[in-house]
Amino acid sequence: MDSKAAEIAAEQQHFDLAHKHRERARAELGESPDAAANAGAGRSLFGFRRNRRDSMAAADHAVALGRADLDDERLYIGHEPIFDDQRQLLVISWKSEFAKRYYEASVEDPHGLTRKRTFTTEANRILDFQDLIFEQLAADVEALEGPDAALLGELDRARTGEMHDIVATIQAAQYRLIRFPLEHVLVIEGGPGTGKTAVALHRVSWLLYNEQDRLRPRDVLVVGPHPAFTRYIRRVLPSLGDTDVEQIDIDQLGPPVQRGRQEDPATHRLKGESRMAGFLARALEARIGAPEAAERMLFDGRFLTLTGAEVAAEVTAARRAPGAYAHRRQRLRARLAELVRDRGGPLEAERLAPVENLLERLWPLQSPAAFLRGLFGSRSRMVAAAGSAFSEQEISLLYRRGADRLSAQIWSADDVPLLDEVDELINGATGRYRHIVVDEAQDLSPMQLRSLGRRSANGSFTLVGDLAQSTGAWARDSWDEVTEHLPPQQQRAIANLKYGYRVPRQVYELAAMLLPTAAPGVEPTKVVREGPADPGTHVVEPGERAGRVAQIARDHLEAQRFVGIICPAVLRPELEFALHANDLPWGRADQGELDRTLNLVSPQEAKGLEFDAVIVVEPEEIVAEDVRGHRLLFVALTRTIRYLDIVASGDTLPLEPATSLAAPSIPRQRRVIEPDPDPTIELSLLDRVAEDLAAMVAGGAPQPLWDEVLHRAAALLDERAGRDRPKGRHSR
Repeated sequence: MDSKAAEIAAEQQHFDLAHKHRERARAELGESPDAAANAGAGRSLFGFRRNRRDSMAAADHAVALGRADLDDERLYIGHEPIFDDQRQLLVISWKSEFAKRYYEASVEDPHGLTRKRTFTTEANRILDFQDLIFEQLAADVEALEGPDAALLGELDRARTGEMHDIVATIQAAQYRLIRFPLEHVLVIEGGPGTGKTAVALHRVSWLLYNEQDRLRPRDVLVVGPHPAFTRYIRRVLPSLGDTDVEQIDIDQLGPPVQRGRQEDPATHRLKGESRMAGFLARALEARIGAPEAAERMLFDGRFLTLTGAEVAAEVTAARRAPGAYAHRRQRLRARLAELVRDRGGPLEAERLAPVENLLERLWPLQSPAAFLRGLFGSRSRMVAAAGSAFSEQEISLLYRRGADRLSAQIWSADDVPLLDEVDELINGATGRYRHIVVDEAQDLSPMQLRSLGRRSANGSFTLVGDLAQSTGAWARDSWDEVTEHLPPQQQRAIANLKYGYRVPRQVYELAAMLLPTAAPGVEPTKVVREGPADPGTHVVEPGERAGRVAQIARDHLEAQRFVGIICPAVLRPELEFALHANDLPWGRADQGELDRTLNLVSPQEAKGLEFDAVIVVEPEEIVAEDVRGHRLLFVALTRTIRYLDIVASGDTLPLEPATSLAAPSIPRQRRVIEPDPDPTIELSLLDRVAEDLAAMVAGGAPQPLWDEVLHRAAALLDERAGRDRPKGRHSR
């Protein structure tokens, strides 16, 4: 047996011993807590044991990921501490204070270590190990900043639709961010594949372990950009032993309502602007009324009168009082009841119904959904609240006729932060989280950022993103444009992860050709791994496009790869049809599906995801659908860890700046029906009819199909005109 094989065998003995004691501890934690003094204590003990057991690594998980050697001691690092029968420590937690030596040791500062050993395992069986012996290393401070063999081996694992933890392969630069102090707003910026999200989630786990006196799992909120992303990362924290952290997508930050309405780009932008906050606050205050000259109330057959002046004084005092709308309403109720009692009215609250009626007229009870529905359905109320801050055209963008019943109202994603703002105005602040992680933070609107800010109890955030991938209506070129909408914080730090571990070099070099146009000020990532093949480009006729995509997808599936097809919205119907026709089941990222082998996603939905193989469809269309379309294309091209195919009937890599954001195209064959001049029809009526029609189309069909809907509507109007036309009259 050679020396390394003998050493592996010796290490395996330690692994086997630690595994035996870990499983013994797991079994003991599963025992019933019969020894508890009472039922309540028994339940508490049972809950403690269950949480402790759930936080342990799975039985088939290796007990250790590495070993740190000091002059006179060896310490094994794993997911959790493991003790033998004599309470001797066999494995320490990667979150412990000592473990930082293992992660941060470098040639410049070995932190007292003589050796750092990283294990390669299959379940709890050691396959190999790599050693860094510091006295033998060249004096290069970058030695541990770049990738090591363990990391590159980990990157070759196939993707499964869920993100896995990276404890075994954390690099020194990443570990410093994981240990960053809780009090800061930390911005983790980095290009595709630099490990931003993994670092942010591991930071949560490290903080929960090391700041237990200040931070519990229920004090942490993790927010992703869309449901598919949230589903993708949901198992990372439980795999690290943290099971009660709330993880949601950004559109869940608000009252639960029925969503599905689509907004046009101008309305989408307007509803995200920070001035909407003042608009909503003014509109809510305007719902407070003024009393009549005398307020007469009937109590038990006897009238009691309050003067308008004294009631108005109480309304004014309530207006000026601190607190939310509902709290100040309670104050006014109490004062009105007191005035009634001073006049000899009843003392019992249940006999004060006339006071409740007066209160509802002066200070009506509101719910966020009812208030916003009523506001957007009333031009006069919006004009009054707008003041000089909004134009008449902007009021028209916000106006829409509400549903007959509140329960039937369909809301847009852009309405959610507005509903959340109103909820705070009515019911008060909702801040309860002591740390909030926000992924893809660079794309959030000011109103979405306000929703996040009001949930923070102390201003502690980890923001994750990449300005080179900032797209949409709120594309940013500076992190100041993001943090200015969060609560004031004394300390803020921006850290850049410069090494790209995931995207193959061949793919990144292709995508980086877009950076001078997409993000001129962004420094390209240093990519550290080779891919198995150069990107494939497939130039086809438009009619062949969907079929070629289906063929390439089938080839990847037969090789058992996790596949993402990234396409612009305008092409989604034809691709769905082709996949169905070729009997290829696929997951829909817009519905949070990422657990199948084939997934159809938009460039926006692809942010933060990764696939074994990616098929990017029609790059020119991707560029055309966003004002920062080159950034969207950059996102699409860098979602793969292995294979990239580009299918296009046009340019496979459009590099020229787009002249303008492309609007939905109008088919040339569509007839434009010009109305006969009719002086009796006022322009305002035409505007209202057009607004109602636009609302019906936007609410009933996805944006890529609007032109087709209007085309068919025009045909139906033609048919109706033909039916209604008097016989014998010929059309012009």
